[in-house]
Amino acid sequence: MKKRLLFYPVIIGIFAALIWVILQQGQLLPVKQKVVVATTAAAGTATTITATPGTGSWWQYLDNLQHPLSLLLLQIIMIMLASRLFGILANKVKQPAVVGEIIAGVLLGPSLLGWITPSFSSFLFPADSLRNLQFLSQIGLAFFMFIVGMELDISKIRNKAHDAVMISHASIIIPFFLGVSLAYFLFTGFAPASVSFLSFALFMGIAMSITAFPVLARIVQERKLTGTPLGTMAITCAAADDVTAWCILAVVVAIVKAGGVLSAVVTIVLAIVFVMFMLMLVRPWLDKTINRQIAKGQQKAAISLVFFVLLVAAWLAEVIGIHALFGAFLAGVIMPQQAGIKQLLTDKLEDVSVLLLLPIFFVYTGLRTQVGLLNQGHLWVVFGMIMTVAVVGKFGGSTLTARLMGQSWKQSVSIGALMNTRGLMELVVLNIGYDLGILSPEIFAMMVLMALTTTLMTGPILDLVAYCEKKKGILAV
Repeated sequence: MKKRLLFYPVIIGIFAALIWVILQQGQLLPVKQKVVVATTAAAGTATTITATPGTGSWWQYLDNLQHPLSLLLLQIIMIMLASRLFGILANKVKQPAVVGEIIAGVLLGPSLLGWITPSFSSFLFPADSLRNLQFLSQIGLAFFMFIVGMELDISKIRNKAHDAVMISHASIIIPFFLGVSLAYFLFTGFAPASVSFLSFALFMGIAMSITAFPVLARIVQERKLTGTPLGTMAITCAAADDVTAWCILAVVVAIVKAGGVLSAVVTIVLAIVFVMFMLMLVRPWLDKTINRQIAKGQQKAAISLVFFVLLVAAWLAEVIGIHALFGAFLAGVIMPQQAGIKQLLTDKLEDVSVLLLLPIFFVYTGLRTQVGLLNQGHLWVVFGMIMTVAVVGKFGGSTLTARLMGQSWKQSVSIGALMNTRGLMELVVLNIGYDLGILSPEIFAMMVLMALTTTLMTGPILDLVAYCEKKKGILAV
């Protein structure tokens, strides 16, 4: 035993000594100098400069901070801290955490951080680093849209009483009409160069029509409305709204990208073929294959297959010209109901996408939102017009339609307030429009503020409805 104890330090000591000898001898070897040839512009002569290795001073750590990977990690750390802080503050004032995260994204952009400390902002978010944030945000959005698609139960929408579908479609067509009408007055002054009125008007229409299904679902859950007639109706309306609105968005993107009528028709036909292929062929095959793999205990194989379908669907949608996010959304919709695969995938994806990658998307949106551009009175008048159209179209249209379908005023106003929630889904649409060059920076900033304001309105309106109902009950007694 003692010999074994001695054997260990002897072996370590011998090889350590040999390493030390080699290193000492290696220090005596000549070091090649880096030669840089500099050309003098005036004389046209070349000068040879011998560069010596770095001295190892502490300045190298500042250089390390600017390395792309180091900078990206620092950006993610700052984004997570800000998002978490503002998410907690939002919950304190009875707002969904996503509202605080959106606000954090806007404040980290030029609207506040870039305005107060432009030097630190340019160091933390230099222009050439935004590409990395964009890629990460798009991956996060693809995962998130996949989860949204999985949470939709198409059978419930199909079998639900037709008043839910009526409310949903009314909450799309009315704001869409108002958005297109508003575009007629804004086009000359605010549409970017070379953008047709058709593209501008269609995007304004769809931007006014979106409801944030995930945010609405979380509001319903937080307010303990799940399973109640109001909660069920609101969720069903929002689900039908999401399916319809994203199909319309896919058509709008196809028209905008195609440019000509013939190209748009071809793109739309390909999109329809793609959707039918996913629903009629891929869905039953996926259901059969995943159930078989789950039954055999091959969960990893099932999850791998799901990710493969997700990526292929997103890729096909992007190639067709209807955006990768629609493909990810459709991949979620066709996931099998049985075998617990939805819960398994949600557990694996939701935390990463919602807590890590989506805040990056909010900040990326915030970096593109320049509230400082709205520095003239008439621009705020235009923002007021946008807000009026957004609220009247979505909140008013949903409320009146719900009332006409036999709902009480309390139910109708509550449904209208929930359907008026735009949140994250609106930002996704706006970023698509901005990337396609359809929305100018001024309109983009106004629409982001509109999305934030309409989402903030939901909680107070629901509280006001509950207060009025309670006061009415007290007076009746």
